[in-house]
Amino acid sequence: MDFKDFGFDERLLEGIDAMNYKLATAVQEQVIPIITAGKDVIASAQTGTGKTAAFLLPIINELITTEHHEDEINSLVIVPTRELAIQIAQNLEAFSYFTPISSIAIYGGKDGISFEQEKRALSNGVDIVICTPGK
Repeated sequence: MDFKDFGFDERLLEGIDAMNYKLATAVQEQVIPIITAGKDVIASAQTGTGKTAAFLLPIINELITTEHHEDEINSLVIVPTRELAIQIAQNLEAFSYFTPISSIAIYGGKDGISFEQEKRALSNGVDIVICTPGK
C-alpha cells in the first residue's frame, strides 16, 4: 500500500518521501486506518517493522489538518527509555519537517539549558511531547 492511499496531507507526504518511505509495512497498513479513525490500538511487532511511523504519521496528520490549541500540549508519547525517546524524536522531526508541527523530547541527563527549553515548551505549548517516566 502506498502512503498516498492513507489520505495524508501533502506536507506530511513530503516528509515521508524525504525519509525514503515508499510502501507501508504490514503493521502500518493495519494500524494507521484504525488510529486515523480515532480508535485506540495496541500493536506488537518486531523491531524495524515500522511501528514508530504507524503511530506518528496519524498524529502528525491530525495535528496539521484540524484546529487545535497552540498554547497547549496536544499529544504525549511516553516511552520506556531515553534512547527510544531520542529515536522517536528524530523520526518525528524528519516526518514533520515540511509541517508546522512543534515537538520536544524530555528525558533525564541533560544540562540546565535543556531544562529551560523543556520548561518553556511545556508552559507555552508544544504539539508533541516525547518523554520517559523517569523525567
